Amino acid sequence: MCGIVGYVGSLDARTIVLDGLKKLEYRGYDSSGIALRCNNDFKIFKDKGRIAHLCEITDYSFKTNMGIAHTRWATHGMVNYENSHPHISNNKRFILVHNGIIENYRKLKIDYLSDYSFYSETDSEVIVNLIEFYSKKMSAEQAIRKAMSMLEGSYALLILDKENMDTIYCVKNKTPLNIGVSNDGITIASDIIAFPSNVNKFLSLDDQRFAIIKNNNVKIFDLMGFEVEANYKELKLDEYSISKGNYEHYMLKEIEEQPDVIRRIITKYFDNENVLIDKNLIEAIKNSDKINFVACGTSLYASFMGKYFFEKLCGIPTECFIASELVYSNPLMTKKPIFIFVSQSGETLDCITVMKKYKDLGYKIVSITNSVESTMAYFSDFILDICANTEVSVASTKSYTASIAVMSILAKAVSNQKTNLKNNLNRVSLVIENIIQDLKPLIKDMASKIKDSNAIFYIGRGIDYWACDEGALKLKEISYINTESYSSGELKHGTIALIEKGTPVIAIVTQEGTNSIVRSNLEEAISRGAKGYVISLESLAYSKDDIIIPNVAHYLTPLVSVVVCQMLAYYVALYKNNDIDRPKNLAKSVTVE
Repeated sequence: MCGIVGYVGSLDARTIVLDGLKKLEYRGYDSSGIALRCNNDFKIFKDKGRIAHLCEITDYSFKTNMGIAHTRWATHGMVNYENSHPHISNNKRFILVHNGIIENYRKLKIDYLSDYSFYSETDSEVIVNLIEFYSKKMSAEQAIRKAMSMLEGSYALLILDKENMDTIYCVKNKTPLNIGVSNDGITIASDIIAFPSNVNKFLSLDDQRFAIIKNNNVKIFDLMGFEVEANYKELKLDEYSISKGNYEHYMLKEIEEQPDVIRRIITKYFDNENVLIDKNLIEAIKNSDKINFVACGTSLYASFMGKYFFEKLCGIPTECFIASELVYSNPLMTKKPIFIFVSQSGETLDCITVMKKYKDLGYKIVSITNSVESTMAYFSDFILDICANTEVSVASTKSYTASIAVMSILAKAVSNQKTNLKNNLNRVSLVIENIIQDLKPLIKDMASKIKDSNAIFYIGRGIDYWACDEGALKLKEISYINTESYSSGELKHGTIALIEKGTPVIAIVTQEGTNSIVRSNLEEAISRGAKGYVISLESLAYSKDDIIIPNVAHYLTPLVSVVVCQMLAYYVALYKNNDIDRPKNLAKSVTVE
């Protein structure tokens, strides 16, 4: 959600921040804006709509080497010009962009800013006026730090001050903010993907930190005003992974990258047949009496496969929790639990909130993530990289299969059982390639038949049901068709009442023990008017099945059946002419509750 980019240096700030915003479009947004230094003033351009519109309304007639920019995901107030960022204080001195949510903004407004006029419905405008309020009694730096101490919630802020025209102030708490350095200037961004290619080192601001960027120099302070060390890291960005190449959409590119992702995982975590995972992590899981997976969305559905692996291979009781529910609940804890958090971005706020809660209680924390420099990684005792490289499309694809592959390797390491997992994962990568190359015409044909449906159902049992969950999520995310997944045995417990003539019901059957019963449940739906489709494994296939997948190990079938579901969702959305990489109302990185 919400993106931030800022720049000060010797190059054209307008180009750098606008290019940075374009790279952040995948996060989801509904308005955008920019503030640029023009001689001894700042010019602001903003509006609802796409960044392409912002580029059209921005003035290119003046030179500028300093600016801040923002893409907004509406949380407080409607999508309109007034609520778009940047926001400016009443006396026009301070300009601000903000990611996050301020929980006590109404109280601050009443207690301190009752004499102020407000032009938006946002919590962000309260911050910029609170800074102005304190600046009447103290320096800009002191006023910003004082305002920080008053804010409750999450925030990443870039602030401009008309009385300090050469300075960008940066503030961070709970919401990511990174500072990148090059020979030509300093770039600030909510995601390092927004950095220009010449940035060679960066740092991620810690919580409750305040940075002053001036004269190509960065100084970082804590909330009390004491300077702290700036710890930079080398920046390595894979340029190919953040470009579409010859693909029309990132989603298709990322679907087709999955064989290579599986192979990277094998290379990273195997030395011949030996698993290369931190022995301390293995011992921590062995010594636990329960594994608790915590995740949201696609990562949650991947976690159910983690539960399957650890219970089947390791015999350790395992439970999966929705992070947003666990924030507010207190389930009974065993004596020695371990928590495994799963997140593509590593910045999912609900996960981070739960993570801090249980870390404070002294429990071991593991992160399975695509971003080893993320906030979640920072708070973790152990980190497992899913090696998927940058995923840009809002609808996750390769991070799902990568997370499951890493979970299977971790479970093997903990169980110490002799399995052919390495070879079986290699087989998975080959079968995914086969699906992409050979089954595409069949998948496109099915997509053309279901694209005009009002509702679609996925059904399966066991691990096929968990694949159905992810398949249904992909289809509803980008096609906007009401798609649900059900254990096929639950159809007759209410859901079958929703079946109408022609309703597509898609069965996934890859498990020998449930093959016949799932097909029988599908026939029940067909007898009531449904149009049935079957995605099956070659060894279990009937001649009339719609999509037949080459065989893989039975416990890894969701890694291949889901690819069919991903491609089906993609082509349905393509036929409907939807915005596939940026579906409506969705964001890639969910950094608000």
